[in-house]
Amino acid sequence: MEKKSRDQFRTRLGFIVACIGSAVGMGNIWMFPYRTGAFGGAAFLIPYFIFVVLLGFSGVLGEMAFGRVMRTGPTGAFGKAMELRGKRGGRLIGLIPVVGSLGIAIGYSVVVGWFLKYLSAAVSGTLGQVEDMGAYFASLSGSFGSVGWHMLGLALTFLIMLFGVSGGIEKMNKIMMPVFFVFFLILLFRVASLPGAAEGYKYLFIPRWELLGNVKTWVYALGQAFFSLSLAGSGTIVYGSYLSDDADVVICARNVAFFDTCAALLAGMVVIPAVFAFGLDVTAGPPLMFITLPAVFNQMPAGWLFAVIFFIAVLFAAVTSLMNLFETPIEALQEQFQMSRKAAVAWVALIAAAVGVFIESADAVSMWMDAVSIYMIPLGALLAAVMFFWVCPKGFAREQVQKGREKMLGSWFEPVTRYLFVGLTLGVYVLGILFGGIG
Repeated sequence: MEKKSRDQFRTRLGFIVACIGSAVGMGNIWMFPYRTGAFGGAAFLIPYFIFVVLLGFSGVLGEMAFGRVMRTGPTGAFGKAMELRGKRGGRLIGLIPVVGSLGIAIGYSVVVGWFLKYLSAAVSGTLGQVEDMGAYFASLSGSFGSVGWHMLGLALTFLIMLFGVSGGIEKMNKIMMPVFFVFFLILLFRVASLPGAAEGYKYLFIPRWELLGNVKTWVYALGQAFFSLSLAGSGTIVYGSYLSDDADVVICARNVAFFDTCAALLAGMVVIPAVFAFGLDVTAGPPLMFITLPAVFNQMPAGWLFAVIFFIAVLFAAVTSLMNLFETPIEALQEQFQMSRKAAVAWVALIAAAVGVFIESADAVSMWMDAVSIYMIPLGALLAAVMFFWVCPKGFAREQVQKGREKMLGSWFEPVTRYLFVGLTLGVYVLGILFGGIG
């Protein structure tokens, strides 16, 4: 029975923006540009767009509808799905995506601390005086090297979450996401004027068609699309549980996929041309954020201002993703242990701080994130897909996705969701293990 006090998104727009906020993150900003260039430029975009459409209109809408009908996160939703079959044990299985979400959030919070440090340094002007950016980042990303900034990032995130779904998450996403897009548009126009930026656009958008025949192009396009859309059997289910019955989840999923892709393309058109303009290493991967790009800003006229704009934008992207990730364990404590919102937030904050402080080094947090993203996240998504599309009675998923939608779902729905999406998710899990991570 649904609790009367359960929070909800006040508006459909608030829900969509929150889901966009969960999807837009570091993968869009540092991984997408690199992979697009490395795997064929515009040629890479073809499989990427294909997978975004397939996953958006199967996995994303499925997790939204699953959460909405069950009115709870993965532990409760998995439990209710199994009960529909007269079986038990679903709640225990549902702990897998909860733990996965908490695990990735703990690692992510370390990165948020780094962003706060760089933003502070950009505002004060000290970042512009750094001569060796690699050494600067190394001092921050060593063991216990960013405790203060790490804790500040957690404090800011959990302070927002104390105000609940409508009063905290929804309100802040409505501010942070528009600011993210506006700030990156400002950066786009500035970068476009840099001498040598044209080579970066060529790297991104001139297709190398021969790479379409490379299996890795398709594998990493699948991984990029999957992780970019935040498929994990956790956060999207939880956000869906706060969604009203009259919302069209197909349209919601479409909007999330569209704006997430826009964010990735926008980031690519900022990051790569900027790096090319100054002749720096475009294949740097994650260090691109903390070593290469700050060096770019230091060489630009009024670079400190653009550094501030950039780090505010990426900080907002990171925090909106972090709120989604932490909401899963918070919701689980509220629903399964009848905790108050304040108590659940406090417990999750304590766990995040106690564990996170020991993985602050770049190597430790990288290993932690790889382990969670390879073994836990796709498994959580796979289990959620199986629960909703297979364990729940025949026709149940179609009925729930159809709810709030005027146009009838086509015959494509069952083949795409039950077979293609489940198969692709299993593929992400297996390929992630074989390739050492594809997200």
